[in-house]
Amino acid sequence: MEKGWAGLPYHPISHVYNKKFGGKVYKIPVSVVDNCPNRMGLKGMETCVFCDVWGSAAKSESFTMDLHTQIQTFRKNITKRFNAQNFLVYFQAYTNTFTKLTTLENNFATALDYDFVKGLVIGTRPDCLSPAVLKLWQKYHEQSFVAVELGVQSFFDDQLDFLKRGHSRQQSIDAILRIAENTQVDLGIHLIFGNPGETDEHLIETAEIINDLPVSNVKLHNLHVLKNTTLEVLYNDKKFEPITREEYARKVKVFLEVLSPKIAIQRLAAFASRWDELVAPIWASDKMGTHQYIIDTLRNNNTHQSAKYIPLSPEEEQLCLQLKNQSRSLLEPQAD
Repeated sequence: MEKGWAGLPYHPISHVYNKKFGGKVYKIPVSVVDNCPNRMGLKGMETCVFCDVWGSAAKSESFTMDLHTQIQTFRKNITKRFNAQNFLVYFQAYTNTFTKLTTLENNFATALDYDFVKGLVIGTRPDCLSPAVLKLWQKYHEQSFVAVELGVQSFFDDQLDFLKRGHSRQQSIDAILRIAENTQVDLGIHLIFGNPGETDEHLIETAEIINDLPVSNVKLHNLHVLKNTTLEVLYNDKKFEPITREEYARKVKVFLEVLSPKIAIQRLAAFASRWDELVAPIWASDKMGTHQYIIDTLRNNNTHQSAKYIPLSPEEEQLCLQLKNQSRSLLEPQAD
């Protein structure tokens, strides 16, 4: 299995964290809100087709614990498994700016009260960003590391309509620009591949849009079916068919080839952590196997992130060359 930055045919977020924190950091996923505008049906919105009752929470048991208990419990588990020392608290489930400002501030302060916590990661959506929230993020950025993960999912309105996201392409772009103009937080976005009607042109345009925006990283998801979701109904009615792992890996390749080498990759594919709730495709339960499969697809095609990207600066040119050399070196025979 791949380890570290050297040799990977893409720019991993771990490289960014190693440079910033002087070593590896791990995310402690916590859940402090239990709703979002979609699930409440505000302004006629509906629950996203892929979202289950846990609202993307990695650990469903989170909802039975207060924040202190979650941090202490999950930190202990991660430390035992990986001998981890440094952590980021990841406010993951649902929409983490969809609550009172005082509650947000108390949660941030609680998380940063631990010496082993080096910063915050906040998951939210493009249409839940008040001026007060942006001001709060900037306040905590001046005290610690703050990263925001924005659930864009797609830059195409027909795909957003299918996913029932309740926001548009333009709202996502406006949100990204507002965050960059009003804060200095580290900004990443989530994307979903495997939507009906998705073409290579969509993937290429997505990469080109990101290259022109103040985004530092992306997290990729494959659209998969969980129990008790609208997508399960569509799947059972044969109105939605998940793509194969082979096709998903090819889509990731098409996207990465056009992506700037400066954009770090948070994750190559989604993983259904609650296997008993996964309906399809089964490969979405194979986290490490899918990760390796995508890397192998890049290597077997002698390609890498930014392979088709035209550098705009000496820095980008150097990064492109680094990725090219890494990809090439692993295709060459290794000395005994």
